[in-house]
Amino acid sequence: MTWRPPDPSTRIKVLSQVGLSTPHFAPMVFLPNSTRRFAFNRADHVGSFLRPQAVHESRAAFKANSLDAAGLRQVEDAEIDSLVQQERAVGIKSISDGEFRREYFHLDFIEHIQGIKITKNTLGGEKTEATVPTISVVGKLEHVKPIQLADYLFLQERIDPSKSEIVKVAIPSPTMVHFRGGRSSIDLAAYPNLDDFFEDLAAVYRAEIKSLAEAGCTYLQLDDTNLAYLCDLKMREAAAGRGEDLNTLPRQYAQLINSALRDRPAGMTVGIHLCRGNFRSRHFAEGGYEPIAQVLFQELDVDVYFLEFDTERAGTFEPLRFLPKGEKVVTLGLVSSKVPQLESKDFIKARIAEAAKFAPLEQLALSPQCGFSSTVHGNEITIEDQWAKMRLVHEIAQEVWGST
Repeated sequence: MTWRPPDPSTRIKVLSQVGLSTPHFAPMVFLPNSTRRFAFNRADHVGSFLRPQAVHESRAAFKANSLDAAGLRQVEDAEIDSLVQQERAVGIKSISDGEFRREYFHLDFIEHIQGIKITKNTLGGEKTEATVPTISVVGKLEHVKPIQLADYLFLQERIDPSKSEIVKVAIPSPTMVHFRGGRSSIDLAAYPNLDDFFEDLAAVYRAEIKSLAEAGCTYLQLDDTNLAYLCDLKMREAAAGRGEDLNTLPRQYAQLINSALRDRPAGMTVGIHLCRGNFRSRHFAEGGYEPIAQVLFQELDVDVYFLEFDTERAGTFEPLRFLPKGEKVVTLGLVSSKVPQLESKDFIKARIAEAAKFAPLEQLALSPQCGFSSTVHGNEITIEDQWAKMRLVHEIAQEVWGST
């Protein structure tokens, strides 16, 4: 594939329509021998950060009808402005809005897809009593309007390209619409044939990615719990009980994601994050990547993999042997976002060295294993812990690779 940068004229047109100034593009860093020509950082993060008290208070006021949507967004804007400064202070180059505008990493996006209904939303109350909301397909799926565009444009105006900063946009993987419910959660009248469902779902994502690409987005991350869940014995048994073929489902999901990414422009880096659950420091699955490794690394058309490796729940590094040599990057999630204890540099460096036995060091990078706040509740650590973890990631990356 011949690399070319995004067309600035298209992006300038979109920005001018919303009253924003002409953009500048950040320089990119590439793997030296990759034909994919994508940008990545040796030190990165998964996307979400702990919500400040002002965001929690404004969300409560909004739900109580004492603050309107415009007022809520004004508070979010101010807190995201502050977050950008905090990210910059610890050396983050892939700037995120911390998902401050979301309650859940996935539902706040998925609910905007026409034809989807979300019910049984009971993640409040006691952590051990929480249940996962139900996603149902009740009609034909359509992308009726851009979902992340306004949030992207807001953040794009706040980065500093002269410091090699770039906006990182994280959205849920399309598999999130299917896995939990399977066939029974998809209206039979709307989709008697599941092939049509998967094609319409991919088309929704293609439309969303197109809107972001035309605005200048060059770094997109898909958040996917389900490929990781297919590494867990109990989750696999439950999926089989729903009638799924475990021999074909990982490849079917890879094909779905590839179809969603089919029209992405050259110059857009796409990462995927696999997660075994991250609700208030709680996990939901365990098991190494071996059951999906070959499909994951060799058939999924993404550039960067953000993979959990912070505990034994994620298994060994051996599945990294399937990573195509010289072509893609695995960002090792070795620093835990779930616990406040700060890992030792020597321990993390030793883990990186162990991983490098199965994949070249130049194809590895470092991040926390997940976000710090996959839902609005956040993990059971402090904001100070969060930034200490990110400083650690950047210091180690500098010492191991010489750059971030």
